Amino acid sequence: MTQRLEQGLATSGALRLDLNQQRFAGHGRIDLLRQIAATGSISQAAKSLGLSYKQAWDAVDAMNNLAPEPLVRRQVGGRQGGGTALTEAGQRLIAVYAAAAREHQRFLARLNASIQDFDQFNALLGTLSMKVSTRNHLRGLVSAIKLGAVNAEITLDINGDPLVAIITNDSVEALGLTIGAEAFALIKASFVILATEDGGLKTSARNRLCGVVERIVTGAVNTEVVLALDGGTRLTAMITNDSTTELGLTVGGRACALIKAPHVILAVKD
Repeated sequence: MTQRLEQGLATSGALRLDLNQQRFAGHGRIDLLRQIAATGSISQAAKSLGLSYKQAWDAVDAMNNLAPEPLVRRQVGGRQGGGTALTEAGQRLIAVYAAAAREHQRFLARLNASIQDFDQFNALLGTLSMKVSTRNHLRGLVSAIKLGAVNAEITLDINGDPLVAIITNDSVEALGLTIGAEAFALIKASFVILATEDGGLKTSARNRLCGVVERIVTGAVNTEVVLALDGGTRLTAMITNDSTTELGLTVGGRACALIKAPHVILAVKD
């Protein structure tokens, strides 16, 4: 079986920390700080890393000049004739870099796994594009999962408001949805139907979320209405100008958003 190109690809990249948009510390400078801490001497630290004394001090001076407080200080006197030591800020920088390096390696590992399965990687990019084009991103916690023969009914708790989505059973497994898990509901503004709270309508829309009209922006044909739900979440609807007039929507007035469960797209953080 012929190996696909992407199965041999791998990502790589060196971690560098910038300070105030200027190059500050990479693995070379961090190694230098570690050797200074271990030896108490910049000359010995430079020698162990194959650097000249001047190269080592130039790197230290560059970091000291950028940092709010010195990372390395010369110590004068003593039987050894003085030496060099890290300040508390220097020790903290090493700890910060080590933590960032661990996360950087985890990111590269995840990216490698994705890029070697290009079909999955491409699908991920498509999902990210969909997130950008979807106006409403609502964060919630999974409060109920009801599996059917093909589809599943997922209920999210959106700051106290229940929101039901209908997705396939395969999607439930792929997203790793479990009770209490964090998930995001993606809803196009054009899928949100608005009604007055006292309308008394019976509809087939599974979700009915009520709140206060926070903002109305009228365009040439359509109107954007932002609803502040009772739980504090903001929901945007796009309706016609005629509908805005007929409903009598005003800023500060009450309204309800009707959303069909199949129109709710669920997503989770990778």
